[in-house]
Amino acid sequence: MRKFDPKRHRLPIFNSDGILLVDKPATWTSFDVVNFVRARFNIPKVGHCGTLDPAATGLLVLVLGKFTRISNSLSGVDKIYTGSLKLGIETDSQDMDGNIIRECDPSAVTEEALHETVMSFMGKSMQVPPMVSALKKDGKKLYELAREGVEIEREARPIEVYDIKVDRVALPDCDFTVHCSKGTYVRTIASDIGSKLGCGAVLTGLRRIASGKFSIEDAVSVDTLKTFEQAQLKEYVEKFLYEKALKIAAEAARK
Repeated sequence: MRKFDPKRHRLPIFNSDGILLVDKPATWTSFDVVNFVRARFNIPKVGHCGTLDPAATGLLVLVLGKFTRISNSLSGVDKIYTGSLKLGIETDSQDMDGNIIRECDPSAVTEEALHETVMSFMGKSMQVPPMVSALKKDGKKLYELAREGVEIEREARPIEVYDIKVDRVALPDCDFTVHCSKGTYVRTIASDIGSKLGCGAVLTGLRRIASGKFSIEDAVSVDTLKTFEQAQLKEYVEKFLYEKALKIAAEAARK
């Protein structure tokens, strides 16, 4: 792929700095969104603050121009997700993108037991990240090793679940909301819920609705961005988010 060159673009270089909140659609990777925004609006520097899996939807925080300098600070905030899981199935990726490795009859699980198990994940714990992830081992991403049939031992990492609740139960399915720290794999929480119940579980849906002080309510869809001209994007970034972005940037600089 030819390297992006803003000087070859039909539009002038987009020179506004700030934060753009995007409602990422399913099947798009986080980098797909970054590359789309960069190319569509001729923005030399665009980054994102917190990867979403391709199957997941929801809030993706993009940083434009000088705000790329604080992307790490904005990535290190807590997140809120809504998710769905199905009992009785396990996959090698812990979501529906993977291969089924085990099936079990979950009919013995009661709604009360499911509620109690979900609530047991509140607080601080150590989580073993999934093999199918973007974490690296000796410079190679784990999902690349997984594709080669290689599985390595992963060290458990500290996470914290600030709040988790069951929103709907229709066994073997369950909808939930979780407020968690940076680096928490929600699909691993779903898998661990299934393991604790003895029947296995898989994440069937995931949507990020908040990242730090940013909410999905302020996000713009990719379809809407496709209709934007540069002036509309500039207005969105400056009028609706610029004051909040400046405040967050100042807080990040003090850390």
